[in-house]
Amino acid sequence: MSEAKPGLRVDKWLWQARFFKTRSLAAKLVQSGKLRLNGDLISKPARNVSSGDVLTFPKDLETRVIEVFKLGTRRGPAPEAQLLYRDLAPPTPKPAYSVSPKADHKPTARDRRAIQKFKQDLEHN
Repeated sequence: MSEAKPGLRVDKWLWQARFFKTRSLAAKLVQSGKLRLNGDLISKPARNVSSGDVLTFPKDLETRVIEVFKLGTRRGPAPEAQLLYRDLAPPTPKPAYSVSPKADHKPTARDRRAIQKFKQDLEHN
């Protein structure tokens, strides 16, 4: 017989890697059928993951694609948890200054200063 690869439950690994605040939240995601393990949809939190596996799941209005590097032994601090995986599709950075989503609002003092600075920059260039 061949030896089985060492593994860890997918819900426990997601919790240890700090993608979810509680293990039950990680289990709910898996049970919802929205998690892919190496491209296959899974719906059982007891499914094992091992190093080299790729997980794809929705998180905070984004789709996360994660490669499992290590299996953790505990839920440690964030820097330790970040060593457990590699983000294959890192989230895009948010712009430093964004326009307010409301188009029909009165500009605030901050908005007016930003518009004035923008116009001055255009005049000088």
